[in-house]
Amino acid sequence: MSSDTTQAAPVAPRNSRRRSGLLLLALAVIVGGLAWGAWWWLIGSRYMSTDNAYVHGSVVQVTPQAAGAITAILADETDRVEAGQPLVRLDDADARVALARAEAQLGQVVREVRAMYANNATLKAGIALREAELRRVRSELARAEGDLARREGLLASGAVRAEEVQHARASIATQRGAVAAAEAGLLAAREQLAANLVMTEGAPVEEHPNVLRAAAQVREAWLVLARATVVSPVTGHVARRTAQIGQRVQAGAPLMSVVALDQVWIEANFKEPQLRDIRIGQPAKVTADLHGSKVVYEGRVQGLGAGTGAVFALLPAQNATGNWIKVVQRVPVRVAIDPQNLAAHPLRLGLSMHVTIDITDRSGPELAQSPRAEPLAATGMFEQALRGADERIARIVAANLGRGPR
Repeated sequence: MSSDTTQAAPVAPRNSRRRSGLLLLALAVIVGGLAWGAWWWLIGSRYMSTDNAYVHGSVVQVTPQAAGAITAILADETDRVEAGQPLVRLDDADARVALARAEAQLGQVVREVRAMYANNATLKAGIALREAELRRVRSELARAEGDLARREGLLASGAVRAEEVQHARASIATQRGAVAAAEAGLLAAREQLAANLVMTEGAPVEEHPNVLRAAAQVREAWLVLARATVVSPVTGHVARRTAQIGQRVQAGAPLMSVVALDQVWIEANFKEPQLRDIRIGQPAKVTADLHGSKVVYEGRVQGLGAGTGAVFALLPAQNATGNWIKVVQRVPVRVAIDPQNLAAHPLRLGLSMHVTIDITDRSGPELAQSPRAEPLAATGMFEQALRGADERIARIVAANLGRGPR
């Protein structure tokens, strides 16, 4: 009896310890499940996040609109430039010569058109002179016809000789020829005036087609000269300068780039399952590896990509050939950043970001529903190249019309 009791005594403590371990394990599983459920209820079901996100922005290439040799470089990498600020100057000697030639041609055309308008008065005076001449020869014809009638009445009585009657008849024929010539001359003068009026009627000298054509040539030459100075189309920072002094460049050759760092955005690449609840307009929190978690950018979903990155790759995947391994695809989601955050903590293109989107509100659309009402980007810097051309043309026209100083 004593030996059996001694062997059975240790069994009870071992079973008790086993039950305690299993109870602790079950309790840990329950606590873990509750913790996971609480996390999913409070965070997991309300937020989608990824660290596959990078800063993107518009890289504006600065290119000349005319060919030429570089004579000055006015901005270097990392410099901040304003829209319209000169960046590169090209040799403009040929352009200045062409502009002077076009301006001289404009002055000559204005004088020629001015003379054409002045000819109207001359032609009208010529018509008046020919009308007077026609009246004179008609009067002489009438007098000659009267003389003939009187002589023919006296011829029967012998008061005049037959020879005088013949001379009177010859004079009438001569006067009739003079009348015909005067009428033809008057008709020619009137036709000449009509032809000149066709070239001058309906517009003043400044709006004559010949003057407008010469003025357009001046504007063209002015543009070529203005384009010898290459300006920045946007405000930003210079990057990737390749322009060198003395280098001859062609129109369209890249000289440098300008990056508008105040207009960057985040491209976050979310996995396919994560896109299920992402909508346009949802708020987002963005952090950068550059600043860490101490700087949080406020953002908003601006749009979702039209395809995965693999579709638009230079060498897209050919999943219909050979062995196939499924790879979860990612779709870029564009997140706009609050401009005030960007001004306080500037970002650079290509920086790594961490994006967390609040997907609680899922009422927004998945894709844009209407076309853009305003231009995405616009610049008026190229229009300024014509500034001053019209004033210069007006001065040339006025000087050659005798209305102002040269």
